[in-house]
Amino acid sequence: MIRSKESRRRAVAVLQVLGVAAAYYVSAQLGFLQEMVVHSSVVTPLWPPTGIALGALLYLGIRIWPGIALGAMLTIIDISGSATLYGAGIAAGNTLAPLCALLMLRRIGFRVELDRLRDGVALVFLGALLGMLISATVGAGVLMLSDKLPLNRFWLVWSAWWVGDAMGVLVVTPFLLVLRRARLPRLTDRWAEATLLLVVAVAATVVATRSSLSMIYLVFPVLIWAALRFKLPGSAPCALLVSVLAIVSGQDGVGPFHDHTVLEVLVNLAILNGCVALTALLLAAIVTEHQNIRRETELACEELAALVEQLAPLPPIPRPDTGTGLQDGDV
Repeated sequence: MIRSKESRRRAVAVLQVLGVAAAYYVSAQLGFLQEMVVHSSVVTPLWPPTGIALGALLYLGIRIWPGIALGAMLTIIDISGSATLYGAGIAAGNTLAPLCALLMLRRIGFRVELDRLRDGVALVFLGALLGMLISATVGAGVLMLSDKLPLNRFWLVWSAWWVGDAMGVLVVTPFLLVLRRARLPRLTDRWAEATLLLVVAVAATVVATRSSLSMIYLVFPVLIWAALRFKLPGSAPCALLVSVLAIVSGQDGVGPFHDHTVLEVLVNLAILNGCVALTALLLAAIVTEHQNIRRETELACEELAALVEQLAPLPPIPRPDTGTGLQDGDV
């Protein structure tokens, strides 16, 4: 029986590793659909595998890192056509970055529910901006050492690499954390409002990212609506939708991205996706934290009222009638 349980546990662990590797590789193929070339280096404004990697580590723990490494190596082989030492170096950087991000998040007591403002801030600055410095530095450094990237272009490619990896964490990881708590909707849920939000989000994003009037600011009221009414389960999918449609518009060179160079499009997409992710993530965390504090305060008030009622003095006991028939003034 013990051996059977141990074998089953090992089989589940192997399947989880292979599942993470497959998810990493498939998400990389989706990322390459929006690839851009900066001085012979392929970069993307949004690199989903980094969000997949950090989300898997938050779900399953450090033991899942071989799946990330395998998925990264398969992706490098798919790009270059063969397994090389330089490719292994890039895969190592792509594996080490989310691992370091996880350790930093654990260090400060990060909660995957993202129900506190500090958790949202930690995911932004530790998980995305700081953690992804590793993958960008290792990746651009390997390209330079392999004579595929001139020294004077190092920082340009490094910046594009870092932005793509950071945006992957900011946009994809919160969406995965929402899926972790997904459940079947109930009849009492706000179906009408949720449907209206979806329609408005799609329409506003299409107009904002493809209109020649450059009305990119239209997406922010939608994100605020989603965060205030539906918290992270509403704002995270909206942020992902906005980012994907904006990247498609950037590739097509329409709307606010018309008549811009590839570098200018990357910069604009990085700023837009960063602002969208920050608005959706931090506002949803603030709303959730405020509601939790209010709920805890109401519960504390109810407990205090019950305690006061228990400690209140008992009402005086009336004296029994002696039955003598005497009244005041009879003596």
